[in-house]
Amino acid sequence: MTDRQVKMIILSTEDLDESIRFYTETLGFPLKFRDGNHFAALDGGTITLALATALDHPIPGQVVVGIKTDDVDGDAKALDDNGGGLAKGPYNDAHERRAVGYDSQGNGLTFYAPLPRD
Repeated sequence: MTDRQVKMIILSTEDLDESIRFYTETLGFPLKFRDGNHFAALDGGTITLALATALDHPIPGQVVVGIKTDDVDGDAKALDDNGGGLAKGPYNDAHERRAVGYDSQGNGLTFYAPLPRD
């Protein structure tokens, strides 16, 4: 059986500095890390709250649920075969295997799994 966990909520931003300020100062979420001017991860407890510009957002303009899985390819196929759809992938980036798609109602999903280290 495939292990899946909702681990991230990805929000769109056009102004990463302002979004970081809002979520850290106004709402008190600690900053876990920042990647340039296009991505930041905030500590939301058991879930990471990610802020991403169009450069690094899987589906710019949408809230996307990030699901950590041990079978990105299988989950992507299941999504595509059962009323959802794939927007991209499965593919490898620098750190993860990913697939980006939509559920049967058009909500954004991204499946990911860390790549094995050499």
